[in-house]
Amino acid sequence: MRTNQPGGIRVVAVDADDTRLGEARLGHGEHPEVVLGALGWALGAPASAAVREDGALELAFRVSPLDGIRPRSAAPPRDADVGADEVGEPYQRVAAYALVTSARGVLLTQFNSQTHVAGRWGLPGGGLDEGEPPVDGVHREVWEETGQRVELGDLLAVQSDHWVGRSPRGGLEDFHAVRIVYAATCPQPTDIVIHDVGGTTSDARWVPVDELEGYPLSSSWRRLAALADLRRTRAADEYDAP
Repeated sequence: MRTNQPGGIRVVAVDADDTRLGEARLGHGEHPEVVLGALGWALGAPASAAVREDGALELAFRVSPLDGIRPRSAAPPRDADVGADEVGEPYQRVAAYALVTSARGVLLTQFNSQTHVAGRWGLPGGGLDEGEPPVDGVHREVWEETGQRVELGDLLAVQSDHWVGRSPRGGLEDFHAVRIVYAATCPQPTDIVIHDVGGTTSDARWVPVDELEGYPLSSSWRRLAALADLRRTRAADEYDAP
């Protein structure tokens, strides 16, 4: 299996006091909810993401006792042009992103033709280098894609998506995306500079919150609760304004 995390991924169950309650390996295509459910825990908010001394990436989640049916993995969706009998190369990619806000708005980046979602917009970030801690990776990626220096806040989400489809180069991949998403602020926002020339970013902008609706987001960012909350809060503020 191709992966940028050769040390593997471990999911850890913790309580409100950060006491470790159990852990398990996150295999290719697996979702933390399913893995922790098999241990008897219901998935809650993400607590931390860090590289351990043994080289494994550790993703910790707040949990509660599971009450009811354990969640199960479903067959991964397949792109429309992929036959039911075609087998893709397994590829697990871990990436770190930031929801960056400042006095100038929200920081968005646009995907180019090296991706499946060319023309759509998302958050700055990208794949981790081998052995790179997620907090280091997100600082590096935000700088490379936008030229901004940020201060990280809470860990907002860990997304796990699995599908079978063709890469932009045409190869068939059994793709597992793990996205680690942080909140961030930019105390001194500047004009955008894309340092990563030749990467997957075609454009980047500071977007006022009330203009976010005009930017077509990729599916992973459309379902990010923290981004939707920003829009709702802004809309509520405008409604309540005298």
